[in-house]
Amino acid sequence: MNHWYLGHPSQLFGVEEHRLVGGKGDGMRLFEVKNGKGMELTVSADRCADIARLSYKGDNMGYFSPAGYVAPAYYDDKGTGFLKSFTAGFLTTCGLTAVGSPCEDNGEVLPLHGTVSNCPAESIYAVTADHEIRIHAVMNQSGIFADKLMLYRDIICSLEENSFEIVDTVKNIGDKETPVMILYHMNMGYPLLDENAKLTISSDSVAPRDARAAEDLDTWSKVLPPQPGFAEQCYYHQFDGEQGTAQIYNPKIAKGLRITFPTNELKSFTQWKMMGVHDYVMGLEPGNCNPDGRNIVREQGKLETLQPGEEKTFHVKVTMLDHE
Repeated sequence: MNHWYLGHPSQLFGVEEHRLVGGKGDGMRLFEVKNGKGMELTVSADRCADIARLSYKGDNMGYFSPAGYVAPAYYDDKGTGFLKSFTAGFLTTCGLTAVGSPCEDNGEVLPLHGTVSNCPAESIYAVTADHEIRIHAVMNQSGIFADKLMLYRDIICSLEENSFEIVDTVKNIGDKETPVMILYHMNMGYPLLDENAKLTISSDSVAPRDARAAEDLDTWSKVLPPQPGFAEQCYYHQFDGEQGTAQIYNPKIAKGLRITFPTNELKSFTQWKMMGVHDYVMGLEPGNCNPDGRNIVREQGKLETLQPGEEKTFHVKVTMLDHE
């Protein structure tokens, strides 16, 4: 690119910070990122630096729930109260000590999908370099007489191709062994998602979460038009290779995206199929656990932990597609 043609770099690419006015999202800080090649995303500083919106060459890629933008002050940690402030967006991070169904584990009452998605960034800043835009955020999930975890997040947006990578490091700054659970709740929405969309997940095995999912196991990849009264279905995918890949492409808009991740870091992958009216979304969710609740994961012997001072890093890459 010849920068002599540009007045200010933001003519084509860059980051702008905005605040919402009105409604339950009043005052929320948003970082609007565009890479100059058609990819634009919105990072929600007050909601774990999650990705509220993702668009590619003018078409929306993610799902924005009926709740809309909701500030963390409205978060309800009782039972499934999480859903009242579940914006979804393209990415909601679930964790850091609980993922999945609300439950009680070792005497601790745990809410649906944990609390980190309602944790505002303690610090957040953006840096634009020659080849990338990097947003760095720090989230503090710590309390007195409680677990003490830090989440250090980098969202790295390429200026050379239409892709971005999430690099998360979770560190135990406390003095006791602590569970660490994380799930990247990535949510596909219209117009990327409709009955024309083709879903491909290169897994080696697929298992239904429950009897409802088992009803349509043979057609787990089929995308339906909105169905009144649809009951959600979840499928657990297993990858035997070093990399997991999930892809969705819609020939109607000639666009799609691919999600890739290392399976030694993120051993589980959940497909959330919700083909309802307004509640119309396909979740493609790499994680280090299935969303069955921490008590179940512990019973299965699959619960990961961090020793005092220990940290783990997780990588997920999302690439926009112009063809299958």
